[in-house]
Amino acid sequence: MTQEITRTEHSAPTRQFTVLLSPTRRGARLARLLTTAHLGDWGLPTESAAHIVAELATNAMLHGRVPGRDFQLSLTVHRDALLRIEVTDTRGDRLPPAPGTTTAPANGAESGRGLLIVEALADRWGTGIGPAPRKTVWAELDLVP
Repeated sequence: MTQEITRTEHSAPTRQFTVLLSPTRRGARLARLLTTAHLGDWGLPTESAAHIVAELATNAMLHGRVPGRDFQLSLTVHRDALLRIEVTDTRGDRLPPAPGTTTAPANGAESGRGLLIVEALADRWGTGIGPAPRKTVWAELDLVP
């Protein structure tokens, strides 16, 4: 399966935070808490970003987990106008559906809504592959209307 990779080019970041976290419930929770703390310190809105990070980190924990390998969370702000969230795991062989193709789970299932939430909250999102065996799921939020 091939999937088009779209990456928006940006200027040099004005703020950046990166951390490795364990692919566990605790790691996913910590990703959300660290996002809220850093964005709050930077004076940026936190609610949508925290929801996006929670969903992407949970997906890294559930679908991108390889024993002994962490996932990476990166938050990058460009010119105080754009926030880019990236969650990188080591399961490049397991890609999420392409943006715009995610569908609601059938029969009221309790899981499977994460990327729908990301799609609803993010201005853009997508997947980057590599270097092997990694993949990165990213989302961007415009900070200036």
